[in-house]
Amino acid sequence: MSATSESIGRMIRDARIARGWSQQKLADELGSVQSAVHRIENGQQNLSLNMIDRLAEALDMPLIQTATEGSVNFEIQGEARLSGQIDVRTSKNAAMAILCASLLNNGRTVLRGIARIEEVDRISDVLKSIGVRLNWIGDNDLEIVRPARLTPETIDERAAKRTRSILMFLGPLMHEFDEFLLPYAGGCDLGARTVHPHLSALKRLGLDVEATEGNYHATVSTNVEPTRSVTLIERGDTVTENALMAAARTPGVTTLRNASGNYMVQDLCFFLRRLGVEIDGIGTTTLTITGVERIDTDVEYHISEDPIEAMTLLTAGIVTGSEITVRRCPIEFLEVEFAVLDEMGQRLELSPEYRSHNGETRLVDVTVKPSSLTAPLDKVHPMPFPGLNIDNLPFFAVICATATGQSTIYDWVYDNRAIHLKKLADLGANVQLMDAHRLLIIGPTRWRGRNIESPPALRPAVCLLLAALAARGTTNLMDVYVINRGYEDLPQRLNKLGAKINVFWGSPTSGD
Repeated sequence: MSATSESIGRMIRDARIARGWSQQKLADELGSVQSAVHRIENGQQNLSLNMIDRLAEALDMPLIQTATEGSVNFEIQGEARLSGQIDVRTSKNAAMAILCASLLNNGRTVLRGIARIEEVDRISDVLKSIGVRLNWIGDNDLEIVRPARLTPETIDERAAKRTRSILMFLGPLMHEFDEFLLPYAGGCDLGARTVHPHLSALKRLGLDVEATEGNYHATVSTNVEPTRSVTLIERGDTVTENALMAAARTPGVTTLRNASGNYMVQDLCFFLRRLGVEIDGIGTTTLTITGVERIDTDVEYHISEDPIEAMTLLTAGIVTGSEITVRRCPIEFLEVEFAVLDEMGQRLELSPEYRSHNGETRLVDVTVKPSSLTAPLDKVHPMPFPGLNIDNLPFFAVICATATGQSTIYDWVYDNRAIHLKKLADLGANVQLMDAHRLLIIGPTRWRGRNIESPPALRPAVCLLLAALAARGTTNLMDVYVINRGYEDLPQRLNKLGAKINVFWGSPTSGD
């Protein structure tokens, strides 16, 4: 037996009507908007675990939770031919950083275009648990008002432990308390991801952190030099973001060296500048931050588009041999990827550049043309910005599997991701794991559909979904919770291009 997004939607609609409620009334009960309820009832909206619980409570209908027990899964009918246009949505990783940075502001913050995904739900639950008021305006705008005093002692530990973004509370909270506790960070299963670079950087800015049983115990020192130079021991994105938030409200000048210039860091810098923090060197490895003692300003900020989602959508067109146009691609963070694709023979047509709603990020519309690909001449590997993005590397495993010849994918950053990508072999790819960081791929591949368990890592899981679009027959991709963490309504959006992806709970009705 299985329940689908359509059957759950009908169940919700019937329960709402039985109570005599309008869609707007249910939306008010959920703290959502009428258009989201309309999409839910038509089976066209991603249902997060958080939303399922809220629906069951609002409608007093535990049957909704019972019907969606177990994992959420995708049934994908293969050999899809896609067509049409699709917009890139805003950055999940930038949203995480800016949500945390909103704690720096004692005024009203409105974030425009924020994604409604599991990861946002998690960090929203954490924010609310420490006293922050959140109000959704329309589908994707979020108003954030923090209290005069935050209460980290009431933090939602379950939500906090399920997201690595909780680490980015260290920078903002150090400006509020002499000491505080934070639960250990979670996130994807990508091997050992040390927090030491965070602690090393924050120590130079006055924050000492000791790992205790289940928590980070943070102690703040006021003995900080008025002018300081901090060199990061790792050019990490969240490390840079944490140091930025610590420096933003530390009076004086902080010079941050070996900083990441990646897309989410730039977005955070643009946001902090709107709050009145002076930052020089955005996009480079040296940032100079002039901190302020207090921030109390009403601000609206448009989060910029996500280059990883852009690459996801472009890959969908490439592996299915389709012609689609992916609009609003942040070109600055895709140029190396496009250079590799060009070497492989992939034809892309780019529009003239224009600006994102934040007034800063450069965008283009990209049309994917069906192309015959050959394997790249050299290994494909990531580098810190402006190199090939670490999170875009997995898509080249799928792309190389469609190309003629032998390719090597070298993921030197994560311990486990190459292992997770080895699951492409279950759909027919000739993939050999050379070691924990290197894959040998021989193409082209005749993809075949089957039942397959989703790996516990976001990008490898999405790569299986993309391969399944090109596969003969039907693929049941089981337990796709990790995909919902990072993408908003991805099945429904791909379906508008011609894919056939059905969301269901329970046992598959077809496949192996």
